Amino acid sequence: MKILANDGISKSGETALKNAGFEILEHRVAQDHLANFINENKVNVLLVRSATKVRKDLIDACPSLKIVGRGGIGMDNIDVEYAIEKGLYVINTPTASSKSVAELVFGHFFSLARFLHESNRLMPLEGETHFNAMKKSFNNAYELSGKTLGVIGFGSIGQEVVKIGISLGMKIKVLTRKPKTEILKLEFFDGQNLSFEITSTNNSDEFLRNTDFISINTPKTTEYIIDTPQFEKMKDGVYIVNTARGGVLNEVALLDFIENGKVAGAALDVFETEPNPELILLMNSNLSLSPHIGGNTIDAQEKIGIELAEQIIKINQTIL
Repeated sequence: MKILANDGISKSGETALKNAGFEILEHRVAQDHLANFINENKVNVLLVRSATKVRKDLIDACPSLKIVGRGGIGMDNIDVEYAIEKGLYVINTPTASSKSVAELVFGHFFSLARFLHESNRLMPLEGETHFNAMKKSFNNAYELSGKTLGVIGFGSIGQEVVKIGISLGMKIKVLTRKPKTEILKLEFFDGQNLSFEITSTNNSDEFLRNTDFISINTPKTTEYIIDTPQFEKMKDGVYIVNTARGGVLNEVALLDFIENGKVAGAALDVFETEPNPELILLMNSNLSLSPHIGGNTIDAQEKIGIELAEQIIKINQTIL
């Protein structure tokens, strides 16, 4: 079978597939030329991340495709149900990048709580001339320990966010559409582990009340999860991080509530107009920003490559 990893695959994943007898095509094909390339090379497996789209027209145009794989958890760039109807196997790696995304959430939380996002911008410009003034302006910082962490979504990423919060000594709230209980195990360097039973709520008002830090970790939605009514119910001085998808949070309303002081600071790794974020967001000093890099660590990519390889090898054995 021929595999096109159009958005890349880790070396370990590539090695596993080659050792199993698969041919890997080392190309990066533009979306407009993808169908022709697949047909000309009789590609059987198309692996993508977030850049390449696998829509109905591509599926219809490429009869040689047997498997479509998404490196990561989100499947919104693939017409999954249509692909399955057409007899294709559709796979993803829902847990491989969870730790990486969760660590980015707290990278942003720490940055916001200690003004690192702003001081990193200003130090090269004013550090020599206004050192003491900047030091004074950044003294209203906070520890995360003892604060209340609110996590929206309780999938694999949400659970990893909760575990980090627990390890920092934070109080935990989780919001889901339906209440659910999960047992989360924290493992330590010396082999010890502790388990925590966490039950989510579907009461949005209670969840938002007195919550200091909010992390959004949901799949793509058709409407805002956080909009003006939700902002109004939040505690004054709340911090918010969105590493989920653009469109789960109303960015215009966010700027309004930053301006009036309700939101002390926010971080966006994803954007409504991605890959062209609004300039007004990019220039706001109360925002900590990153270019959709939640799962972009060497560790996550290695896990993703291996998981994709294992699934493809298993499916191939089933087909044969």
